[in-house]
Amino acid sequence: MASRGDRVRSWALGVWSGLALLYLFIPIFIVVLFSFNDNQGRFNFTWQGFTLDHWAHPFQDPDLAAALKNSLLIALLATLIATALGTFMALALVRYGFRGRAVVDLLVFLPLATPEVVLGAALLALFLTLAVNTGFATIVVAHVMFTVSYVVVTVKARLEGMDRHIEEAAMDLGATEWATFRKITLPMIAPGVAAAALLAAAISIDDYVITSFNAGQTQTFPLFIFGATRQGVPPEVNVLASGLLFVILILMGLNVLVQRRLAQRELRRDAVEEPETAVLVPARG
Repeated sequence: MASRGDRVRSWALGVWSGLALLYLFIPIFIVVLFSFNDNQGRFNFTWQGFTLDHWAHPFQDPDLAAALKNSLLIALLATLIATALGTFMALALVRYGFRGRAVVDLLVFLPLATPEVVLGAALLALFLTLAVNTGFATIVVAHVMFTVSYVVVTVKARLEGMDRHIEEAAMDLGATEWATFRKITLPMIAPGVAAAALLAAAISIDDYVITSFNAGQTQTFPLFIFGATRQGVPPEVNVLASGLLFVILILMGLNVLVQRRLAQRELRRDAVEEPETAVLVPARG
């Protein structure tokens, strides 16, 4: 039975956790709230009334629409490339032993620990040295460079917690390495791959520092917001940011539901395949 001190500590911990989460979510609440603000001037910083007009015409500014389109397309390409590369890199690091494995593992974590200003400046120097014009393509390359590490770390954690004997059993039954990966490994790590892809997409859409070094004349959503702060951020920015937030939350919820459904399916399958054991009791005569 829990003592009074334990109950007080549990209650205090819950209150403290709730306040910490509230502190983290206040900026997000303000962004969503001011997407309904009926602002009368250029600036959308003071509440002046409720309206749905901004949600009815979210793409009223053509420059804002083009910037959001660039961000989404860059995030899509960078996520696809980074997810594919990161998944195979995680497989190589977890499943195979090779010379220089520790060095590769260290290099994977290096972009995570390096300041974004340093990464952006280094990439810009690389592109200028190679005489590559900065623009859409260089942004994609830069985003793949720093998002692939997040994918490797996420998928690697999923692989390390997976039972290797299942793959070995499939290959013992005659499956090739590709068939084992396609039918056994990939379905089992699919939740981790999906989570890594969502994380990479969110980081790509959100990035400003590295993108500003390598954007050239291409404008993305964060770059547009930074440039608009000097003249007044239109409320459509809050609308589109809130829309992206809702989409990410929906995708995260679907990912959780899929993981739970797969886990329940595995539990039901294990319950059906578990052999029934009969206990024989010797008769007394």
